[in-house]
Amino acid sequence: MRAVTKRYLVATSCAVLLGAQLTACRRGGEQGRATAPDGLAPILLFSGTGTSAGDVAALERILTRERLAYSTVNSQQLNGMTEAQMGQSRLLIVPGGNFEQIGLNLTADTTANVRSAVRKGLHYLGICAGAFFAGDSPYNGLNLTSGRRFGFYALEAQGIRKAPVAITDAGGQTLDQYWEDGPQLTGWGSVAARYPDGMPAVVEGQFGEGLVILSGVHPEAPESWRGGMTFRTPARVDNDYAAMLIRAALKGEELRHF
Repeated sequence: MRAVTKRYLVATSCAVLLGAQLTACRRGGEQGRATAPDGLAPILLFSGTGTSAGDVAALERILTRERLAYSTVNSQQLNGMTEAQMGQSRLLIVPGGNFEQIGLNLTADTTANVRSAVRKGLHYLGICAGAFFAGDSPYNGLNLTSGRRFGFYALEAQGIRKAPVAITDAGGQTLDQYWEDGPQLTGWGSVAARYPDGMPAVVEGQFGEGLVILSGVHPEAPESWRGGMTFRTPARVDNDYAAMLIRAALKGEELRHF
């Protein structure tokens, strides 16, 4: 694996180019959407600086479809929360975007609080930038991965910024997923899905009492993100995979591994 430190300033956007695409679609789940930190729901969806507004909206759409109650929390709100407040929820989701900006707009105390809350049982789902941020990122990362720093998937080195990429899960199911500057997740956790070259695309592991699931692809991506690209897997099927990841993370249930 090449040294990721040389690439951090080159391709950190993940889904940030989609940031303005779906902002009009943002609404809460049928069980209610709260504004953190008051009235926290079981799921905290991070929507702070550095996240893609389009990806936040895509995840909100999945949460709404699945009737899962959630609270959105921005950088200022998360910075104002205590570890105990974070621990009132069961799952923190950090979506795609720019992992440098996500980390740099949170305080060191905040990332320490998140890390401690996960250690004590708050589960974590990181998608693309959220997966980079979960690793040993020098940009105030969470380091839920025992010092592992992730590199970009091989397409990025070829100058490709977004593409349909087939991932194969441990059950043998192959899905064309939307990928945009996402990581390959070598060196940490158990592998739940692989890229075509065999590198880990989805991994899972424990950090203390918390379950951590990381994805280098965007299974939550809607049909509208697919312009100019050909996918063999319908968006609804990929979205079902996203819902499965969310529910597994929420319940702390292990995925099937290779």
